[in-house]
Amino acid sequence: MKTSIATVSISGDFQEKLSSIAAAGYDGLEIFENDFLAYDGGPKEVGQMIRDAGLEITLFQPFRDFEGMAEPHRARAFDRAERKFDVMQELGTDLMLICSNTSQAALGGIDRAADDLAELGERAAKRGLRVGYEALAWGRHVNDHRDAWEIVRRADHPSVGLILDSFHTLARKTDVDTIRSIPKDKIFIVQLADAPLIDMDLLYWSRHFRTMPGQGDLDVTGFMRAVAATGYDGVLSLEIFNDQFRGGSPKSISIDGRRSLLNLMDAVARSEPEIALTPPAMPAPISVSGIEFVEFTADEREAGELTGLFRSLGFSRAGRHVAKDVEVWRQGGINLVINTEKEGFAHSAYLMHGTSVCDIGLKVEDATATVARARALLADLFEQPTGPGELKIPAIRGVGGGVMHFIDDKTELSRVWEIEFKPVADDADAAGAGLTRIDHLAQTMNYEEMLTWTLFYTAIFDTAKMPMVDVIDPAGVVRSQAIESPDAALRLTLNGAENKRTLAGRFVSESFGSSVQHIAFQTEDLLATAEALAGNGFTALEIPANYYGDVEARFGLDPAFVATLRAHNILYDRDEHGEFFQLYSRLYGDGFFFEVVERRGGYRGYGAANAPFRTAAQQRLVRPKGMPRE
Repeated sequence: MKTSIATVSISGDFQEKLSSIAAAGYDGLEIFENDFLAYDGGPKEVGQMIRDAGLEITLFQPFRDFEGMAEPHRARAFDRAERKFDVMQELGTDLMLICSNTSQAALGGIDRAADDLAELGERAAKRGLRVGYEALAWGRHVNDHRDAWEIVRRADHPSVGLILDSFHTLARKTDVDTIRSIPKDKIFIVQLADAPLIDMDLLYWSRHFRTMPGQGDLDVTGFMRAVAATGYDGVLSLEIFNDQFRGGSPKSISIDGRRSLLNLMDAVARSEPEIALTPPAMPAPISVSGIEFVEFTADEREAGELTGLFRSLGFSRAGRHVAKDVEVWRQGGINLVINTEKEGFAHSAYLMHGTSVCDIGLKVEDATATVARARALLADLFEQPTGPGELKIPAIRGVGGGVMHFIDDKTELSRVWEIEFKPVADDADAAGAGLTRIDHLAQTMNYEEMLTWTLFYTAIFDTAKMPMVDVIDPAGVVRSQAIESPDAALRLTLNGAENKRTLAGRFVSESFGSSVQHIAFQTEDLLATAEALAGNGFTALEIPANYYGDVEARFGLDPAFVATLRAHNILYDRDEHGEFFQLYSRLYGDGFFFEVVERRGGYRGYGAANAPFRTAAQQRLVRPKGMPRE
């Protein structure tokens, strides 16, 4: 399986792009002509730079408005092609992309186009070169890969082949199974791109909103299954036009791209086992049965504030680490860890971000397999020295710089709390409040990072992304997308901040990076839990009375029931499957908070309709910039 990426897909100058592509482990790159023209080195120099980086040039592109032109445009098109052939030979590449004509001067006719390609193929062959023909979704006369294939077939020249691009096929909803009958040796290269489903002009959609496979909504897996069924064993290349990527980190986006290709072909190989495009061996997507723990890093003073908040939520101190300044607090199946060590990763995280979530532990079927899949998909392993009485727990670096550890029941990892922690008793611990498990974790990042986070979770774990929703903050819009396992044992919400004035944006800015901004606990009876929390001294986020008048009218609720909700500052939502209740804490630190939820029936959402009222209430508590904490 050979991978490639078009230089247009990432930001930076040509040398930055080249180094990022090489570092991510691609086999080659497509040279987008504008990138070459903007570079001040000659074609021989550029070609040598690429080879010195251990890469090959898989494609030179694009060559536009070629086939079906009347004279004198036709003669000029062939002259232009000869000039490009000169450049290709100096670069050291043999394949040029010709995209279907969009010119108003283009004439229709499959035979006319085939004749032009046959002549160009003959000229290319004399130089040891090839040309690949691609149907643009907005082509004037050819906009379907079936017509492009018919033109290539009629051209009937060994130096003329077809280039398939998943975006052009899927954007026009063309039947991908028609690819299965194309001879593999006539497919010269396959370009891949995904995109969110947006109803807009095809050209604009393509030029601004393409994403890596798995980051959008198109069935790129179905497309590649059809390609793989032909026996194709050539290069898989990414061609991504995306405004965010043009301003993002070339290193990060290059890694995302290769991760997307590895994940895509792993999925294809599992459904089409007899294929020539063999991806690296890796375990199947990892099933997660729950969140085993969430670890906070803090200093002694802020750890005291956290313990007070934990007690008000009904948590009890359950153990102290045998060798480190680490405590675990427990309620139901929830484990919250506070780490006040003065060295190691947690301390480094504290110095960078202050009191924050630095580590998430997931309960998986096989911890070793989890790390093996993550590593195959380019995640960085995490290790630090283990002290006396400590287990070596498999772990990786998360996207935002945090850590993820993995616990399973196959090994002694299942006894981590028994092995690494000594039980403690504390008379000051509050009574439990009926919290049973972590319903979901909400991670906040800059909006342009969301696609990276989404791909990371959906590639490694057996999860799927839910439709994106807009959360209206008084200071702007936050994009929110949930990631869920099939049984909802793992729920994550990713919240992308577009400016620093929103609550989410302020959190990212003030804590110097992406992190968990809130933890939602689940209870079976939120009204009873609210009573218990009040008895523990918990202070709920105050919700305006106007909200409850609207909820009563909108859902036709009993006024006495609404009065009870209002008395406890509980928010309410309902869908066709069930009901949802939410209770929020006040803000802690730079915008962190807790949530308690109750799900009745089959409700699967996250109370998105309540988010504007919750964020407005929270924004009223935000201290002015520069004002010290109390």
